[in-house]
Amino acid sequence: MGAVLSIDTLLSQRRLWRGQPRGQADAAREPSGHAALDDALPAGGWPEAALTELLVPADGVGELSLLLPTLARLSRAGRDIAWVDPPYRPYAPALACAGIDLTRLHVVDTGGRQSAWALEQCLRSQACGAVLGWPRRADDKTLRRLQVAAEAGQALGFLFRPLAAARNASPAALRLQFESGGLRILKCRGSHPPASPVPWAPTLRH
Repeated sequence: MGAVLSIDTLLSQRRLWRGQPRGQADAAREPSGHAALDDALPAGGWPEAALTELLVPADGVGELSLLLPTLARLSRAGRDIAWVDPPYRPYAPALACAGIDLTRLHVVDTGGRQSAWALEQCLRSQACGAVLGWPRRADDKTLRRLQVAAEAGQALGFLFRPLAAARNASPAALRLQFESGGLRILKCRGSHPPASPVPWAPTLRH
């Protein structure tokens, strides 16, 4: 018979993961800035170094306002933010009013031809705190590459995609669907999604 190892030995050798009792988790390092959403997410905020999908019925429903607190916090901390192929040019005065340091904002325009490649490079670079993307097409293989790139670059990745994408499985750590008056959590790593949408209303239309 093989040697019997104690639990303490396994823990000290990092061969066994020790969970944290409910209610004793560390404060989220990546809070969304929206109390109701943070309360509904397992980590109390955005999943770190991971991909989040934001599924929207149409452009301009206020979806960017969901990210403004996070983008402001990251930019004030000196972290760069990349926007890859946004459908509209970012409106600088509104972003500045939201507290975002515009010197940390970088817009990458590939004309939609190399969105996935540009997103992967930005996520993997370790130079960006957050990367926002509007890919025209994103199959399972592409999404997996982007998820791995976010982990490698320790960046927050946010992909804006149409509602129809909800029909397909995704390796993203978090998937949010925008609905009238709220956000439905379709998938969240580390927990089951809540049954009811999270109350939320946009504060900025763009």
